[in-house]
Amino acid sequence: MTLPRRQPARRTQVLRREAVVVAVPVALAALLAAAGPAAAGTTGTAGVGDPYFPLAGNGGYHVGHYDLTLRYDPRSRRLDGTAVLTARATQRLTRFDLDFQGLKVTGLSVDHARADHRRAGQELVVTPHRALHKGQWFRVTVTYTGEPGPVTDPDGSLDGWIPTDDGAFVAGEPQGAMTWFPGNNHPTDKASYDFTITVPEGHTAVANGTLLGRRTAHGRTTFRWHQPEPMAAYLATATVGKFKVEQYTTRDGIRVYNAVDPREATAAAPALKKLPSVLEWESKLFGPYPYRAAGSIVDRAPNVGFALETQTRPVYDSAPSLSTLVHESAHQWFGDSVSLTSWKDIWLNEGFATYTEWLYAEQHGGDSAQKTFDALYARPAGDALWEFPPGDPGSGANIFGTPVYARGAMTLHALRTAVGDRAFQRILRAWATGHRDGHGTTAQFITLSEGVSGKNLDRLFEKWLYTPGKPNRP
Repeated sequence: MTLPRRQPARRTQVLRREAVVVAVPVALAALLAAAGPAAAGTTGTAGVGDPYFPLAGNGGYHVGHYDLTLRYDPRSRRLDGTAVLTARATQRLTRFDLDFQGLKVTGLSVDHARADHRRAGQELVVTPHRALHKGQWFRVTVTYTGEPGPVTDPDGSLDGWIPTDDGAFVAGEPQGAMTWFPGNNHPTDKASYDFTITVPEGHTAVANGTLLGRRTAHGRTTFRWHQPEPMAAYLATATVGKFKVEQYTTRDGIRVYNAVDPREATAAAPALKKLPSVLEWESKLFGPYPYRAAGSIVDRAPNVGFALETQTRPVYDSAPSLSTLVHESAHQWFGDSVSLTSWKDIWLNEGFATYTEWLYAEQHGGDSAQKTFDALYARPAGDALWEFPPGDPGSGANIFGTPVYARGAMTLHALRTAVGDRAFQRILRAWATGHRDGHGTTAQFITLSEGVSGKNLDRLFEKWLYTPGKPNRP
């Protein structure tokens, strides 16, 4: 995500190191075991235990695939949906939760048998007709209807299904996926997706992955999208609008789909023209591009105030600058392919994407990363940059604050300075390729950095990630 917001200062705790395996993707079984407190008896937990969003995600199962069928009318703002979740029980389950807020549930079944359900805030509590056995694959079908709207995040920003004057801007970080489909809404649970979205003729519905087809009949157009690589729920989109569409394939075989609001087309053209070269440049730094599809959704959504790295196809609330496009493209590696296990570690997303902006400028005729670092460090001790340490922002209200982005990037520059350019490049590439389609933690990144460089980096990371206030410069 771009455009960080200023947040109040919070005291944080210092890092407690943990033993980890270097440069190996986190196994799904380990993730599920660590996702939250062990469920008591046969009830899946309501939330995976995230310190900032305790009700996000759910215990007791893993979703392998979402099949979402949606019908949206921008005039009435009515959404009719059917969500089919193919999941595996990780314990015996007589009851489990889905994250789902706002819309009316009109039907719910588990393995084609009607299941009892009730609402409890953002939780949709499901009691299947028969208990699910540990290891059993099962299918949950939920039909629903209503007028979706966004949630308000702890920092006051909007998140989720955000109506626009010609459709909807759909960006779900960190909570908003639950405003338009039921699911297991935490980055620890990643799945493949299929989308079938019907909108009035003349509108376009854009989701993640590859467009499989479109068909118009009786004044409506249906778009089918397929996202085969694992994706966290907050990275899903189903943005609707009157878009100008451009499609092509890069020389690396990546299928690009750009959807641009005509009112933003002229301003967006210079940055979008650079997308293939940006992806090629980032691939040389971080390893092969993680997906088969790429592109951009450029909407006009003046009440949003941010862009988001929706997987394969970032969504922008207005025409992006080149630096913003570089930032959101970098997230395809850092945040999308390599995902968080806790929102507390969000600097692994935003610090990395911000530092990619610095590297791009440095290698394309702009300021050096050192000059950018120096300009930031010159800010006084009372500046927002030093309000809290990026490695532990303190609360969900701070995860998009300036320290997460800028001081997170400064941490990476301090690492680069300490280990040298060659080792630093090896660290970035090993992180992105070793955890591809998986997850990572700050402790794992530190261990990887020490393993590649052969240096003890405890003091460096303690200073830049976890020390309150402005760090002393060596």
